[in-house]
Amino acid sequence: MKTCTVEDLPNNKIIEFFKLHWGSPEMVTSSGIYDCSSLDGITVVSEEEIIIGLITYIIKDKECEVISLDSMEEGKGIGTLLVQEVENLAIKKNCKILKLITTNDNLLALKFYQKRGFILSKIINNAVEKARKLKPEIPLIGNDGIPIRDEIELVKVLN
Repeated sequence: MKTCTVEDLPNNKIIEFFKLHWGSPEMVTSSGIYDCSSLDGITVVSEEEIIIGLITYIIKDKECEVISLDSMEEGKGIGTLLVQEVENLAIKKNCKILKLITTNDNLLALKFYQKRGFILSKIINNAVEKARKLKPEIPLIGNDGIPIRDEIELVKVLN
């Protein structure tokens, strides 16, 4: 298991990863529309060069926003490693805030990020309904049968 930047891997490998796990590389949130395959990011790859973890982010106005985080092997520290790598990078770039958006059904993400020092910052009611107009493949029902409706912003103040 090793980490590398997304630039170190062939772009078609990154695109295929997003197609497999998100339906497409396009991410639509209330903060913007992103082509995740063209964003800065860090990956964790297996010995066989298979992507087992990937985080993408943007830096703007002293804020670093995580756009996507995927760990294919939960409970092995992959997600934590990736978030820590981006947090360290954000601190080096003099960012004051690390933030992200998730959906109301993503209880695992809400737990994961809060355990790592993030706090709930904002609820954007019915944001996913607006996102579906741009990306109709976003499902209506998410994890544990919870309707996907709202976005939740989490932030971590950086020292």
